[in-house]
Amino acid sequence: MERYVIVCAIGGSALKFHEKLTSSVCYKFNKRRTKLPAHFTIKAPFETDRIQDVKDVLERFSENNSQTPIKLDEYGKFREDVIYMAVKMSSEAKKVHDDLISQLHKIPWMSFKRNEGKNKIFHCTVVSKKIKDNFMDIWNYVCKYPFDFNEYFDNISLYHWKNNTWVLLKKYKLI
Repeated sequence: MERYVIVCAIGGSALKFHEKLTSSVCYKFNKRRTKLPAHFTIKAPFETDRIQDVKDVLERFSENNSQTPIKLDEYGKFREDVIYMAVKMSSEAKKVHDDLISQLHKIPWMSFKRNEGKNKIFHCTVVSKKIKDNFMDIWNYVCKYPFDFNEYFDNISLYHWKNNTWVLLKKYKLI
């Protein structure tokens, strides 16, 4: 069984900002950075030896769906475990996401936890690894760096866990 994750890679100015901010936070507070570039998760890590089922769904889906707008302009947090850039989905982006989740649900062996279906909190993690010890310091630091980006849900990226890191298997571009 191999391990995979499905995300939307965030690009443009938001990617550059995220990379710089994440590097700065991890350096300043001696934290480990995430092993994926800026993204929001579509399907959390899962294991399978039947990845072709997923590839087929993603290929068909990407050929029949268009890129849609998303906005990133504020920070959020999950308890004192995760600090993130909130991803605000346009109604069009939410519909594309939900349609994709519906298609993935048709794969008989794929299962979804409650927080990874259609009503998830869309976010792009800045830092999440062992941050409780100085959460407020990190939170106050990131909040000094406001941002406002209009980007797109324009890809579905399938990553494969290999040699202790995520490796891009294929990026499916939305038309």
